[in-house]
Amino acid sequence: MTDRGVDLSALPKEVRDQLAELDLELSEGDITQKGYEKKRTKLLAPYIIQTPVAPPQNDAQPPAPSSSSHAPAPAPAPANSSRYRERRSRRTHRNGGTRDDRYRSDIHTEAVQAALAKNKEEKMALPMPTKRRSTYVQSPIETRTPPDSSSGSEDETSARRQSSAAAPQPQVHPNLQSSDYWMNRSAQGSSTSSSASSTMSHGEAKPQAQSQPQPQYKPQYQPLYQPHHQPQQQQQPQQQPHRQPQEQSRASAVADMLAHSRIAPSENSAPPPDVTAVAPPSRGPRVDLPSNAVVRGMSRGHSRSSMMETADGVPVSSRVSTKIQQLLNTLKRPKRPPLSEFFTDDSEEIVQVPQPDPNTPRPEGRQIIPVKGEPLGVVSNWPPALQAALARWGATQGKSPALTALDITGKPLYTLTYGKLWSRSVKLAYTLLNKLGTKNEQILKPGDKVALVYPNSDPGMFWVAFYGCLLAEVIPVPIEVPLSRKDAGISQVGFLLGSCGVGLALTSEICLKGLPKTPTGEILQFKGWPRMKWVITDSKYLTKPSKDWQPHIPTANTDPAYIEYKASKEGTVVGVAVSKVAMLTHCQALTQACNYCEGETLVNVLDFKKDMGLWHGVLTAVMNRIHTISVPYAVMKACPLSWVQRVHMNKARVALVKCRDLHWAMMAHRDQRDVSLASLRMLIVADGANPWSVSSCDAFLNLFQSHGLKPEVICPCAASPEAMTVAIRRPGVPGAPLPARAILSMGGLSYGVIRVNTEDKNSALTVQDVGHVMPGALMCIVRPDGPPQLCKTDEIGEIIINSRAGGTMYYGLPGLTKNTFEVIPVNANGVPIGEIPFVRSGLLGFVGPGSLIFVVGKIEGLLMVSSRRHNADDLVATALAVEPVKTVYRGRIAVFPVTVFYDERVVIVAEQRPDASEEDSFQWMSRVLQAIDSIHQVGLYCLALVPANTLPKTPLGGIHISDTKQFFLDGNLHPCNILMCPHTCVTNLPKPRQKQPVGVGPASVMVGNLVAGKRIAQAVGRDLGMIEDQDLVRKLCMWPTVMHQYLTEALQWRAQTDPDHVLYVLLNAKGVTVGTATCVQLHKRAEKIAAALSEKSSINTGENVVLLYPPGIDLIAAFYGCLYAGCVPVNVRPPHPQNLAATLPTVRMIIDVSKAACILTTQNLMRILRSKEAAASVNIKTWPTVIDTDDLPRRRPPQIYKPPTAEMIAYLDFSVSTTGMLTGVKISHAAVSALCRSIKLQCELYSSRQIAICLDPYCGLGFVLWCLASVYSGHQSILIPPFELESSVSLWLSTLSQYRIRDTFCSYSVMELCTKGLGTQTDLLKARGVNLSCVRSCVVIAEERPRLALSQSFSKLFKDVGLSSRAVSTAFGSRVNLAICLQGTTGPDPCTVYVDMKSLRHDRVRLVERGAPQSLPLMESGKILPGVRVIIVNPETKGPLGDSHLGEIWVNSPHNASGYYTIYGEESLQADHFNTKLSFGDPHTLWARTGYLGFVKRTELLDASGDRHDALFVVGSLDETLELRGLRYHPTDIETSVSRAHRSIAESAVFTWTNLLVVVSELCGSEQDALDLVPLITNVVLEEHHLIVGVVVIVDPGVIPINSRGEKQRMHLRDSFLADQLDPIYVAYNM
Repeated sequence: MTDRGVDLSALPKEVRDQLAELDLELSEGDITQKGYEKKRTKLLAPYIIQTPVAPPQNDAQPPAPSSSSHAPAPAPAPANSSRYRERRSRRTHRNGGTRDDRYRSDIHTEAVQAALAKNKEEKMALPMPTKRRSTYVQSPIETRTPPDSSSGSEDETSARRQSSAAAPQPQVHPNLQSSDYWMNRSAQGSSTSSSASSTMSHGEAKPQAQSQPQPQYKPQYQPLYQPHHQPQQQQQPQQQPHRQPQEQSRASAVADMLAHSRIAPSENSAPPPDVTAVAPPSRGPRVDLPSNAVVRGMSRGHSRSSMMETADGVPVSSRVSTKIQQLLNTLKRPKRPPLSEFFTDDSEEIVQVPQPDPNTPRPEGRQIIPVKGEPLGVVSNWPPALQAALARWGATQGKSPALTALDITGKPLYTLTYGKLWSRSVKLAYTLLNKLGTKNEQILKPGDKVALVYPNSDPGMFWVAFYGCLLAEVIPVPIEVPLSRKDAGISQVGFLLGSCGVGLALTSEICLKGLPKTPTGEILQFKGWPRMKWVITDSKYLTKPSKDWQPHIPTANTDPAYIEYKASKEGTVVGVAVSKVAMLTHCQALTQACNYCEGETLVNVLDFKKDMGLWHGVLTAVMNRIHTISVPYAVMKACPLSWVQRVHMNKARVALVKCRDLHWAMMAHRDQRDVSLASLRMLIVADGANPWSVSSCDAFLNLFQSHGLKPEVICPCAASPEAMTVAIRRPGVPGAPLPARAILSMGGLSYGVIRVNTEDKNSALTVQDVGHVMPGALMCIVRPDGPPQLCKTDEIGEIIINSRAGGTMYYGLPGLTKNTFEVIPVNANGVPIGEIPFVRSGLLGFVGPGSLIFVVGKIEGLLMVSSRRHNADDLVATALAVEPVKTVYRGRIAVFPVTVFYDERVVIVAEQRPDASEEDSFQWMSRVLQAIDSIHQVGLYCLALVPANTLPKTPLGGIHISDTKQFFLDGNLHPCNILMCPHTCVTNLPKPRQKQPVGVGPASVMVGNLVAGKRIAQAVGRDLGMIEDQDLVRKLCMWPTVMHQYLTEALQWRAQTDPDHVLYVLLNAKGVTVGTATCVQLHKRAEKIAAALSEKSSINTGENVVLLYPPGIDLIAAFYGCLYAGCVPVNVRPPHPQNLAATLPTVRMIIDVSKAACILTTQNLMRILRSKEAAASVNIKTWPTVIDTDDLPRRRPPQIYKPPTAEMIAYLDFSVSTTGMLTGVKISHAAVSALCRSIKLQCELYSSRQIAICLDPYCGLGFVLWCLASVYSGHQSILIPPFELESSVSLWLSTLSQYRIRDTFCSYSVMELCTKGLGTQTDLLKARGVNLSCVRSCVVIAEERPRLALSQSFSKLFKDVGLSSRAVSTAFGSRVNLAICLQGTTGPDPCTVYVDMKSLRHDRVRLVERGAPQSLPLMESGKILPGVRVIIVNPETKGPLGDSHLGEIWVNSPHNASGYYTIYGEESLQADHFNTKLSFGDPHTLWARTGYLGFVKRTELLDASGDRHDALFVVGSLDETLELRGLRYHPTDIETSVSRAHRSIAESAVFTWTNLLVVVSELCGSEQDALDLVPLITNVVLEEHHLIVGVVVIVDPGVIPINSRGEKQRMHLRDSFLADQLDPIYVAYNM
């Protein structure tokens, strides 16, 4: 070493200080070994005695850097004093070490290391979360550091800011989260093939997965999302070379982890995704995306596992993150169900109650006998009151020192003598009583309460203020110095001040200057605080009392002397009132127990405002004329050894410390060889009751025994604000045997039983005694929960005390006081054992041999998990024993319980070092999981790491637990790493439902329903009917509906009879008419198109023709042109010009599948089809004939085609379902006529009517209303293309008002756009004259469950502009029947019912009251159309169901589709979906299966015929339901819960992957909030749906694909997820 030949004790003090500081830096890992030696050499260079030294042999090997050193060494500081001072101030506020010394325990560390070693073989199956880079590059600490809340001079912030400026910024590996984290393990689990999505250069393509048989027909493109712009391509290749070695090593490590994984990937599943490759297009253009080239309806119950492989081999391009400007005014979230307290909790039905374990240890001892302390001796010269003692010493021993305060460097700043203390206290008392108000009024009267606000660095001012208040007989309430409005718990302190009636605060001048002020210079009004007057108590502001004025010192009585604040587990702050007699008696008891003598010296490191620091260092000290040396917290951070030096210099007899101070002294003792602790007769360890204190005391003794410390000097004690000192170990006699230790079984403790640990030393807890009960006190141990029943001798319970020296009440809270301060213990039979009241101490413990008291924890640190008790401090100690040096910042760890799903769950939150790497942190987290599982046998629910310095602090720098818990529950914690483990710790989930083998046939079910009085669930629309009387027909303008079976005939008839009647009006974004079509114009345009088609020799009658048009009149003309020519029109949504890569493949697919002979389109679209951009996505050379219909010559076809029968196909309707299936159905001429007639009757449509349509006209009912209904019924349709609303949101509503429209049809997308875009602008609409009172019905066209929340929001928002609350309703159609329900103009209003979600999961329908727990509101899907019959059927047995069951909706009507249009002609599927029969009941009727689940309920309302109305309720698509735990879940229910979990969730979607539930949520806040969502989403799904979320994916807004109808395409999302195409912000695997 470099200090050879240097006598360290001879060095100057300044150099010794710098050396001590260097040692501290090294021990904390803040400097490397090399840097340490370099600096040390430089410091010692001038003092080294030069002697010739033989060159060492091992020069070539530099010293190995210490394992804990990460930061490069800062350059050595020059000797220049100003730089030294700056560094000195930077080190001033050190918190001792990277490990939190309070919890330091070598015994514990060994146990943890052993437990972890045991688990080494079976590595944790924890996939590392995937994170986008921007999320985990932490911002520098100063941007996140909240104002430090430690009092006065102890603020760490300035120091931290300076040190963070010098600290290296966290380095993040460019590809830390590559997809190699997930290895695709082969079936044998031996070889690992990394998915090279990120490492492949862009020229290569990934090999296509050939794991499934290829269909005969395969289009030449992938219909999945393709990347559509690649801005990062240029810089990508340069990043490759230095990435790969890192990835290979990581790949093998993770492969290892997965090899031992408990959740092995199943053979047919794709590897779990990294999901970080390509962002999909923004949500602007909504896209219908089939998930792959399957072109038929899947059979019900068909497994989707085959879809997973398709995603495996999609070439992945650069990672592109598309951000969308979020619409500002988001939808109001669905409210939580109200009034839950009025419903009985049905947890008994839900929760799986674990069976009691027969081996559970139970207490076996006899009932405990109360333990008595020795009698409190009566000493002749004890004063009658504490003030009398001060008066006595002030008069007789005025020069005697009372208090020495230290400055920031640890040197004495001033000494207050007893004379000074007395005279200043008297001055203050006089000033308070006489000089505060104007001459006549007295502001303070004896008995009033005043707040004392003094920093920890100024004990002298506090002493004077405290004793001044006692002399004035006002009641002091010491509190911490408030530093900002956002201090942790600041409003709770305000509650305490308010409940105590405090209106006046005493403080020092310096402190007052430091308080936060308003711009006008007044003290800030703190949140929740009463109005305060501030009084400065510095001597120069006090008035000397007149000669004849003397303070009144009465004998101690039961009036309150002072109020001590206490923060409870929930964060509430209460005031414990201590009476004058209790204060005096407590001082006497402490004097007797500690054997205090007059004139002794005491070193106090504790907070002098409360607890032991106040009782010993301020009150008992004055009673015994002790000289107290107060060492503030800030000095301890700068010089951890300062208290030891004070003991040595002042030959102190007593020292008052915490385990933390012992640990700091040990770390800094190296160069202080000359200190002696031989003078100490008593080292009081204030937190000696804590489980980890025993090893701190042992280690301190081992180190300092050579410095004169005697073993019998160490005196742990136990105390609480309510009971004050409970027990203290008396100072021992030299040579006497030391008290024994208790080595307890953790397992026994968790059941509240004392068992000596014999088997597994890993799960043992070593505790030391805290001595005997205080003199004059009586102690019992009672059960902590329920009535205060006395424990048995081998049972852990709460310590309760009866003594004159304890708190008397919670001030102003009589109810709480009774439960805590007036407890009468009872025996096993419930009989009180006496009449004397006891005080609850809040400490858990037991009485050991020789009446020694042992404490094992605190009530407020208790976690009750699955009816076992765990102590938060024990869990912290275990977490800290897992070497946290690289990860945890200064050992700052918080443990608290959260209640989720009827049990407490353990959450651990720790601050992460700024330089910690992602992998180290994750490694540490997984090791903590193992350690806690192994030692405490309890599963962690959540483990979170937050950036350094961001957890809310208590005044002395600890973690404010209740605020941290609240941040966690509110989603404001902003973690940088999170690990959720719900699978291991949630053990009370209900049992999975076992599906019974179908032994009961459908016939028996039906009979059973009839016997039970339940009707068969079916409903019928009114009769379509035919009218015979021709005159009546003419009167009703129903000519075409009777005479013509074909729409072509109806159009020709209208062109002849009423040529100038306007059928269509098309509007643009400004609301201006850009096109109209009268009957004759439409007929002539159709003729031109028919002529063009007939001229093409390649196009024959009956061939399919694709119509590719934007929404408008051209589309309608082209449709009728095809019919005139005898062709079958296929209507296709045109590709989006800005997003061809995503939209053109779908167009191509429909063209290929429908075998179209020709494409009719506009010039614009024709150019796009043949453009270079299109060529990038599809093969443009193979388009069929393309005819541009913009400028056709005026020709007429040779004849207008008339089909031979009405069963011929009129058109094909293609649509992409929400599950990503592209299906085309055949609609016959007969079905078209029947459907149009049905709509005409339901909506009462005729020539003089006007309707407005704001829908996409490409499939389903939207197309029927846009193109067919007007020609059939003769009404005028005002067409509003939905895309025009993007530039003019109010277009649709303004049109309704302007044209006085009575009936309008829209989609949910349009409704959502209006709700979000116009929600705040109703006043503006009103000012523009928009009035919707004319609207009689506004029907939403959809193929899904009605969105009740959206409909209600829309109705409420636009009620102000006259919209009737009854106007909004829905329609329902499906692939097999385009319109089943449609709310007509007559008939009852749509009704809403509330169903029980638990029953729904079992396919049962149970109606409940509104607001009942687990209730789901459902709105009727519109009235059943004329001619339609529906029945509810069991999808498995095909038997009809009763109306209390959920089943598949089957439909029979003349307008059912004729079948699927497929290229395979799968007859079996056709028969199953379109021509199926009931297995029982009515076996002759042919039904079509809609693929939707629903139920029928008979309502109290009457329909037009006077019968009771049967309402159809659609619950969801059968293909989309999730089968989890044997129950049926509907994704939309889970998504609604998730959206409600946090304000930053814009949209969410769920799907299953293998057997895991995956939740994808769009984040509309900042990316820093992403990880907050993970626990909240997990909580809400567990609480409301009893499911554990397997994977949480947080993505940008607009990533969840939504089709043109506004429906989420969950299967497409799933495929993108499995193909790594989501570019997520964060992926959490809740394994």
